[in-house]
Amino acid sequence: MNPARWLERAALLWPDRPALFRGAEPVLDYAGFNVRAGSLAAGLAAAGIAPGDRAALFLANRTDYLVAMQAVWRIGAVAVPVNAKLHEKEAAYILGHSGAALCFTDADHAGDLAALAPETRIVDMDGPDFAALISDAPAPPLHPTAQNDLVWLFYTSGTTGRPKGVMLTPANIQAMIMSYFADVDAAVAGDAKVYAAPMSHGAGLYQFIYLICGARHVAPASGGFDSDEILDLAGQLNRLCFFAAPTMVRRLVAAAKARSHRGEGIRTIVYGGGPMYLADIRDAMDQFGPRFAQIYGQGETPMTITALTRAAHVEAMEAGWDDAMHARRLASVGVAQAGSEFAVLGPDEKPLPPGEIGEIAVRGPSVMKGYWNDPAATASAIRDGWLHTGDMGAMDEAGFLTLHDRSKDVIISGGTNIYPREVEEALLTHPVVAQVSVIGRPDPEWGEIVVACVVLEPGTTADVKTLDAHCLTQIARFKRPKDYVWLEDLPKNAYGKVLKTELRAQHGLAGGVAAFDLGHR
Repeated sequence: MNPARWLERAALLWPDRPALFRGAEPVLDYAGFNVRAGSLAAGLAAAGIAPGDRAALFLANRTDYLVAMQAVWRIGAVAVPVNAKLHEKEAAYILGHSGAALCFTDADHAGDLAALAPETRIVDMDGPDFAALISDAPAPPLHPTAQNDLVWLFYTSGTTGRPKGVMLTPANIQAMIMSYFADVDAAVAGDAKVYAAPMSHGAGLYQFIYLICGARHVAPASGGFDSDEILDLAGQLNRLCFFAAPTMVRRLVAAAKARSHRGEGIRTIVYGGGPMYLADIRDAMDQFGPRFAQIYGQGETPMTITALTRAAHVEAMEAGWDDAMHARRLASVGVAQAGSEFAVLGPDEKPLPPGEIGEIAVRGPSVMKGYWNDPAATASAIRDGWLHTGDMGAMDEAGFLTLHDRSKDVIISGGTNIYPREVEEALLTHPVVAQVSVIGRPDPEWGEIVVACVVLEPGTTADVKTLDAHCLTQIARFKRPKDYVWLEDLPKNAYGKVLKTELRAQHGLAGGVAAFDLGHR
């Protein structure tokens, strides 16, 4: 199944239906979208891009991003979307590793990228090179892409080393689509899919859901996420649906509070890609109401391990925030999606009973084909048909999965495992704590002790005694932080994920004992 078939189908069924928008301004209907993608496909083929060649995209979200991807797939080539927030050197590594024959970029990056990746043809989408690729020749026929062919080469965030290329196939994408409709949100023609998060990742993968139902595709004029822009688009376009990382949700809620905006014009916010703390989702629902669904997945099994449905959010809201069972479920990542099966495994790689914490493994048709040119990493990640995620979690009796941490982030103090997320959840319920990341510090007596890196709300103060007393009302005494680090912000990568490895390095926690300022702020 060629992914470009869904665009061709939509153009046949709904040629006059608005398809691509730049902000609130319509750019192309479905017929025009398909024609432009076909013209670019003809130009790429004439330029020598062949089936199986890799074509990268390194630029901010824009309507021609979708056009370029569709053109690449039409001729049987492989899309390699690269996060636009990466440094040019990081992008050049991906171009070299993937062997990209061509890279679409913009005027801001074209010169540097051409110097750093001389073996890749760099096409500035703002310049004459791109315009020259829009051919007058007839669109080439759809390449007969097979279910197990490589179509999307997704590069991981590389927080612990060089990023790896995840090989995704049409079969993986179809499994994701089925699970979205079944478990996340029933998308319909009247929706406006806003690409606020990077198209290189989950937001871009979700294009297929909205192509299938002939909905609107909206690239914000800013090229990314801007809270006020999103709220303005909600009033202009109505029925906004978008994927957002938890940090984006927090920023959107803060902007909405400032404007007394209650979510009018927003239909669905699908959140994922990092930990959404209980305090944050409660705050978001208090502001916007039941407009949320959550997904948990990885690039290696895109967006498809578990889901916490809109209905589950509503049930928690209606039960009241003090209802313990619904609070636990709201703090979870939901239950297995229809196309996936997960297990929580112990050190012997056997399933653990409900309530016990182990590594999460998943299998099903959404699991990647493997890592690009890395059979050793593939064999390490996929064993006996199970993808080992490296995430730690526990499942309850009803099948709800609660994430704890990456296996490498678990703190072992006095022989007892302490999961940083539990401590982070507790600290975030204090009104002055804006952000927190918990890490372990080597200790000669305990092995490791718990250290909380805290960002306070602007204009507030706190001290160790206050936060320590607060933790004792939330979690067991042995889990509370022994030390605190006060920060202006937490280090994050281009995907918005907190870099615990950088936190450890910054504060001498990779090895040896560091001294901390335990004063107040």
